[in-house]
Formats: sequence, structure tokens, C-alpha cells
Amino acid sequence: MNDTTYRCGRTEKQEELSSRSRRRFLRNSLLASAAMALPSKLFASGQMHRALYFEPRKGSMLRCLLCPRKCLIPDGKTGYCGVRKNIGGTLYSLSYGHPCSIHADPIEKKPFFHVLPGTTSLSISTVGCNLECKFCQNWQISQSTPDMIDTRYTDPERIVRSAEKNGLPSITYTYGEPVVFIEYARDISAAASSRQIMSFAVTNGYYNSRPFRDLLGDIDAVKIDLKAFTDSYYRKICGGTLKPVLESIVEARRQGVWLEIVYLMVPTLNDSPEEIRRMSRWLAKNAGREVPIHFSRFFPQYKLKNLPPTPLSSLEKAYGICREEGMKFVYIGNIPGKGRESTYCPSCGELIIERRGYRIISKDMKGDRCGNCGEAIPGIWNTG
Repeated sequence: MNDTTYRCGRTEKQEELSSRSRRRFLRNSLLASAAMALPSKLFASGQMHRALYFEPRKGSMLRCLLCPRKCLIPDGKTGYCGVRKNIGGTLYSLSYGHPCSIHADPIEKKPFFHVLPGTTSLSISTVGCNLECKFCQNWQISQSTPDMIDTRYTDPERIVRSAEKNGLPSITYTYGEPVVFIEYARDISAAASSRQIMSFAVTNGYYNSRPFRDLLGDIDAVKIDLKAFTDSYYRKICGGTLKPVLESIVEARRQGVWLEIVYLMVPTLNDSPEEIRRMSRWLAKNAGREVPIHFSRFFPQYKLKNLPPTPLSSLEKAYGICREEGMKFVYIGNIPGKGRESTYCPSCGELIIERRGYRIISKDMKGDRCGNCGEAIPGIWNTG
């Protein structure tokens, strides 16, 4: 993954995946969103949006500067993500304005636990991703390209009006990877901000520094999937590298954007106590002890079906290690009824937000403070 990286299109992936199952999934996803349906015109041939973050090269070649792959793309071809195409020496976004999934979700589903708890967020995605995680739960979206499905053009204003009409305080870019539809996400965020609607991103953090700084300037909170704490895991399991993700975590803190971390624990691959301890110490130093970290249980899917679900004991051990290293807000998720999903005051130890799944059972806070001792609890607790 360096300046010489070169790959165009996703022929191998297209051959591996079943077009029929992908289309069925995406069609059902759109149908499930009928209540949130947005008035829009059908996709028109040639309707594309000029992309940001690229530089011309010799002839009609160009280099995409959006993510660490820095794809060198010939005229008429797309980069690794499959949604950014070189047309006559100019880079275009093929996914701009073409969401493949629109849902109203509990904010806790993202998961964000310190962001507007108990509220619902308009959640959207386009197809495409700049990684290929073997365990991806949304592979029908992330590993698709625009030519595989029919979508409807929906401009940013219509997305924002839908959130406003339904009384939703936020819009979240999720399911797929926001990095590949960054122009669309930023334009939606700008329109949302003028209506006092917040914008959040759920991302793999695999960006170059300038695009990520630009995105952070337009959103209110970001959840980064830290998939492991070894470069070998990123290369073998995700098709990427670790360093850019760590740099994104540091940048989010530097910019003052609210940050939460999710770590999917995969048995035998990224769950050793030593790795968890190294990660905990790095986060405490570079992201701060207040950053919430969510350990999520793995279930076999997509291309990683040979491993069992994460043992509960491994998740509990990771929880204990993080707490030993001074992390104040540690959660265990993806275990209905048995996870550590509630928030406790780090000062007095009292329960301040009780959760069961995606539901808030009780809340004992006064504004942004513990209702018992008055300790300030970091996060975004209201839309003001």
C-alpha cells in the first residue's frame, strides 16, 4: 500500500460474489426503507459528480489521493474501491447521490453510546469500500460496485429534508464505507448543519490525512473500527495497513471531534491479551482514557466462516485489561442480554445510563453530568 499501488476495478470480487444475492439484499434494503422513501428521479446515464482528492499524471492517467492505496488509474477505469472513475483525466464519483440503503436506526446500533442516547439517526450508505475485510457483515454493500445495482439519484437536500420531516436529530454515514462517498457525505453534512441536524460517520479510518481532516471539519462525531493492533492482521484479513487508521484516531482527537472505537474480537486472530494490552495503552496515551471502546463479538460470516463466535470469556478478559490500563468507558456488545452495555460514572461508580440492546432503560444525568456526584461525563448529550 504505497505510491506505486495500482489496481483498477474489482473483477475478481465481482466473479466471487453472487450478483443475484447482492441485488436481492440491496433491493430488500431499499424496500425496507419505504417509510423513509425520498422523492427522486431515476439514475440518468452519465450523471456523475466530479471527485475531490486526485492529481493528473502522465497522459490521461491520474492518481487518487483519497486513501493510502493512492491508486494510479488509467482513463476509463476505476480505483480499488470501484466507485471512483477516471474519465478523460478527471476523477468522478460514481456513487455520489446514489444511496443504496436508507434506514432510521437507534444511535446505539452504530454503536455510539456517548452521543444523543435514545435517539434515532437517519442512516445511509452507498456501495463500495477501500478495504475487503473477510468478516464483513455488510459485504453485499461494501463489495458491490455501482454497475451491479439500480439506484435512484437523491441529492443532499432531500436526505436532510427527510431527517427533518421525520424529526431525526442526526444523519449517520454507515453500513458501507464513508471514505468512498466522502463528497456526498460532506455535502449532506453542510446542508444538515444549516438545519441544526448533526452528522456522524462510522468508518474504517483508512484515509489519507487531508481528506480525513476535511471530513472531520464537517461532522460532529466519528466511530472508527480498529480492526486489530497488528499490521499483519490488517494485511491478511482486511487488505490494508494499520498505521493510517492509528493516524486517523490521533487526528480525530486533535480536531476535537467526538470519537468512539469499536474492536471486533476474532478468535485466534486479534484476541490475545498481549495485543489487547498494547492497544489499550496506545489508546490511553494517544486517544485519551475517556474515549469509549466497544469490544464486539465476532460471528462467522462472509469469507471467515471457519472460526467460532468469540468466547464470552475472551471479551470479559479484554474488558478487564482495558479497565486495568485506565480506560474509563469500556463496553461489550453483540451479546444480547449479557453484554456490558451500561455506562457508569468513573468518579462515584453509580449507574448513569442503563442499556439493554439498543434501548435506554434508565438515565441518571443532569445535562452532561452524573446525576449522583456531578462528575462531567464526556460525550454529546444534546443537540444544542
